[in-house]
Amino acid sequence: MDIEAREVHDILVVQVSRIGDTLLVTPVLRTLATAFPEARLSCLAHPNRAEVLQGLPCVHHLGRITKKSAPLRGWLPGNSHDLALVFGFDQPLVAYALRVARRVVAFRQGNPALDARLWRAVEEPAFQSRHSVDYQLALTDAIGLPTAGKYLSYVVSAAEQEWANTRLAPLRTLGARPMIGLQIASFPTKGYRDWPVANFIALCHRIRAAYPHARFLIFGGGLERERTLALHAALPDCSTHYAGNLSLRQTAALMNEVDLYIGVDTGPTHIMGALHRPMVAMYHGSSPSSLLAPLEHPCLWTVDHPRAGQGTSPDDYPMSDVSVDTVLDRVREALA
Repeated sequence: MDIEAREVHDILVVQVSRIGDTLLVTPVLRTLATAFPEARLSCLAHPNRAEVLQGLPCVHHLGRITKKSAPLRGWLPGNSHDLALVFGFDQPLVAYALRVARRVVAFRQGNPALDARLWRAVEEPAFQSRHSVDYQLALTDAIGLPTAGKYLSYVVSAAEQEWANTRLAPLRTLGARPMIGLQIASFPTKGYRDWPVANFIALCHRIRAAYPHARFLIFGGGLERERTLALHAALPDCSTHYAGNLSLRQTAALMNEVDLYIGVDTGPTHIMGALHRPMVAMYHGSSPSSLLAPLEHPCLWTVDHPRAGQGTSPDDYPMSDVSVDTVLDRVREALA
């Protein structure tokens, strides 16, 4: 290590990003906690994403910050952190860390004055040159810390688990099995990752032909409500519609109870990867599973676009090219 453990009593990690990237930093948190077992570890995340880190045993304090609020913070005298790692390229966040920590590690920001103040200014890995977890771990690699596993982490609390079991009890009483969670849409700016609703409908009908008591739990947010309702309408007797009706953590608690999850590449799929539960995940050709699928996962089946790596833009990989048969084969393997 480039720093002695006895020199580090307080660590700060700043990761302000979407759900997936926030979860991708959990191997970094675990690596820091393993390297500095006596240190207090604080994490600051986006106000709308911090909850995905809630309950992690290695995080002693979880707070919120944004690039807009960062310039107002950290001006009181005294550096409270011995070491800080800042992810991303929001310079106000890096400047904040420099005010509150004695040593700051971040990717080179392209601002010579700011970069010169970093304890370690790390060169950003080339685009798609490594898995997304390894991209995040570039900061701990830069200070010589051995990686403490590359799997993602998420903790469902006992109260959340009890709530999920109570919510699903009526379906279990009716003999619904297997219970299959569905995430059919990514966020709007990544809509090209979405598999057609008609394909999901066809897939569910074919699953029901083999498993007559299968029940589909439809997850998602309000933005894709029209599509999730269309799916629910096509499966009126064997689906439950949760999209837009639950909090993120309530959704995760239900996901933790399903027998299988089927989803496109998006935040909830990263959560499912962190839960280490059986899952079938579909990946667009411009962001294949080799870059984004959860690592060290015990029960993962991936579906990549058949032409992954053969195009230059998202439009080269319409997800409609992924056949129902291909996904069904993975589902059969998972349910078996």
